[in-house]
Amino acid sequence: MKTTILIFMALLTFNDQYTVYDFESENKSGQWRVINDGVMGGLSESSIQLNSDGSATFKGFVSLENNGGFASVRSNIDSIKQGDFKGVSIRLKGDGSMYSLRFRTNKNFDGYAYQAKIKTEKDKWKEYNISFNDFKPTFRGYTLDDKPVLKSDDIAQIGLLISDRQSGYFELSIDWIKLYK
Repeated sequence: MKTTILIFMALLTFNDQYTVYDFESENKSGQWRVINDGVMGGLSESSIQLNSDGSATFKGFVSLENNGGFASVRSNIDSIKQGDFKGVSIRLKGDGSMYSLRFRTNKNFDGYAYQAKIKTEKDKWKEYNISFNDFKPTFRGYTLDDKPVLKSDDIAQIGLLISDRQSGYFELSIDWIKLYK
C-alpha cells in the first residue's frame, strides 16, 4: 500500500509542475539574450553562460554612469504546456542582491512586464515559489494598475533583471525554472 501511495504522489508532483527551463544542456536551457542599460546610453555589462554543474550564471557589472543602472537577460518561450498554473518556482544561488523575475505576454522588445522581486541569499541555493497573483505589471519602474492578472497561458517571454540603483558586480546562478499548479 505504501508503494502505491508513493507512486501516486510522485505522479501527482510531476503532473503539477511544468519545467520551463533547466540548464543541464543547451536544448533545455532556452536562448537567452542580454539587454543592458546600453540601450539608453548606460555602461552596465552582463552575460549568461551554461555551467558544467547543470546551472546557468547571469553575471556582470551594473553602472549608474550615463543614467544607467540595469542589466538583464530574456528568453522567448515558444509554448507552455496548457494548464492552469498558479505560479513559478525558481531555484537560485545569489549574491545577496535583489533581482526581478519578469514575464511578458508578448515577444516585443519594449513594453510592460509582470515583475516579482527576489532577495537572494549570498552563496546559498534556495527555491523561491511565487504566485502569479504576486507579479505586478510594470513599465520602466512604474507599477501599472490597468492590466489583468498574469496567467500562465499568456506568458511569451521570461527574464531576470538587476536594477534599483544596485551598482557593482553581481552574480546569479539559476538551476531551473518551473511552473506549478
